[in-house]
This record gives sequence, C-alpha cells and structure tokens, in this order.
Amino acid sequence: MSLREIRACYDNDGVWVYQAYKPEIVAAALEKGTFSTGFNLERMTWIKPSFGWMLYRSGFASKHRQTAILKIKVCHEGFQEILGLAEMTSYDRARFESEDAWQRALKHSKVRVQWDPDRTLRLHKLERRAIQIGVRGEVVRRYVNEWILDMVEVTKLAVACGEAAKRQVEAPPVPEERVYTVDASIRARLRMDLPEAEQVHA
Repeated sequence: MSLREIRACYDNDGVWVYQAYKPEIVAAALEKGTFSTGFNLERMTWIKPSFGWMLYRSGFASKHRQTAILKIKVCHEGFQEILGLAEMTSYDRARFESEDAWQRALKHSKVRVQWDPDRTLRLHKLERRAIQIGVRGEVVRRYVNEWILDMVEVTKLAVACGEAAKRQVEAPPVPEERVYTVDASIRARLRMDLPEAEQVHA
C-alpha cells in the first residue's frame, strides 16, 4: 500500500477533520455551527484528517493559539472538491514543465497540500504520511458557509491523550481512521502513487 493514503474518520454523510484555535474562536464556532467570530476568512486555514497529527501539531492542545481543538464534519462533495483543486507544496515534475511553472501555480492556488509523517497518539513518528490541507480565498468561504455539517470539541480528549503519553499508559479511545478512497485523478494530483522511496523524501 502507498505510504500516502488519506486516513480519516468518515461515514456516509461526510469526513471529519481537525483544527486547533483559541478557546474563544472554538466557542463562537460551536454556537453558530460553523466558524464565525475570530475566524479570519482572508487567511489560509489548514485542516487535518489525522488526529495523531493534530495532537502533534498542537502539543496535545497546549501550544499558543491551539489550546482548543475542533472535530469538523465536512460533506464528501466539499472534501472531494477541495482535493481536486489542490497544488502540492513540493515540486511535481510529472505535472509541471519547470519549477517556475509550479511556483506560479502554487502562488495562485486556493488549496495546498503537503504530506508529513503521521504520528501515533504518543506522537511517535510513523513511516506512513498524513495529509495536511490548506484552503483560502473562495474555497475557505465555501468551506465555512457550505460544506461544514457538524462540529464537536475534542480538547478534553486531546489533553487526556497527552496525560496518557506522559504517564506511559494506554490512551483513551479515539475515533477510528480508515483509508478514504479518492479517484485516480486526485491520486495523481496528490502524488499518492509515487514509488515508496520517493514518497518518503518528496
């Protein structure tokens, strides 16, 4: 299996992703059912299907401006549209004739994707990759106004995972993440089928 697979918690309605913010932003979002007060629509925002990566990125909900974590359900249509617009943050010779052409595409893209080593609930690095998805411009507006189906706060779960890691005991149960299937055009766009050696270093 490719090291680059999108693993996420999902059902028939949508796929769950994670974002970390200040508590005030999370509280306002939960009240409205989508992002509102404190959320900047003019900036790129990064969504993460991997809970392990969210724990790593936020330091178990301890880092500055990342002390509250949302689990956000995005409709499949929106999630697939986001992936179909993505440009990789690393140069892809198969899609671009030069690095300049790639840089121009990346500059104007509304979605950026990068693959980083996934993490266990104790933040140990895994060989497989976790996808990080940055959205901005019209895409972030549609994400906020059209594609979000539900939100729940999982800050307490993140903190509990951190305490378990610190005490070296078993972590509490977390949502199951499974491989999320995408079509061949998205797999090619996200460089998911490169030889494994290239996936590690790209």
